[in-house]
Amino acid sequence: MRKIADDTSNERISIRHLLDTLGDRAIGALMLVFAFPNVMPTPPGTSAILGAPLVFLAAQLTFGMKPWLPALIADRSMARADFATIINKAHPWLTWAERLLKMRLSFLTEPPFEYVVGLLCLILAVVLLLPVPLGNMLPALTICIFSFGILGRDGVWTLAGLVAFVVSMVIAGGVIYGMVKAAFYFVERVLLA
Repeated sequence: MRKIADDTSNERISIRHLLDTLGDRAIGALMLVFAFPNVMPTPPGTSAILGAPLVFLAAQLTFGMKPWLPALIADRSMARADFATIINKAHPWLTWAERLLKMRLSFLTEPPFEYVVGLLCLILAVVLLLPVPLGNMLPALTICIFSFGILGRDGVWTLAGLVAFVVSMVIAGGVIYGMVKAAFYFVERVLLA
């Protein structure tokens, strides 16, 4: 991705270009690209925009399909300079994570376990689409952890992703439960009073 960001021959970088360039590593890398911006606080609506491609990619990982995105998403592009900015911000974190990656417990990164990881990422991507205030950070971080496991064929990262998934679901479930409870209370006390 660093080479793509530094390639000044392209003014814009499309998602299709990333798919073609990354080849068989595209699903893990693109999941990381779409999830990483949500780890930091972002403007409202960003998680919905970046979550939609994650749903497609995670579903494909779940069913063992080759990476593909509909033209509506694949033809989206951004200025190469903006892509380079994202990569530069992520680079220290990626370098740190890359040093920790090793091929270990690799059976956890291959089918059928890879399909389970895809399903968990699909659930997390759906949570990202929900309008939960600051509810996108932990699911996005969990998808990033799973992505590192996929990219590095590192089962330890996959196990860390499983732990993060449980924590994400408990917190997201609590927040969603609180929002539903508050909505019922509002309807009962204010609208029906």
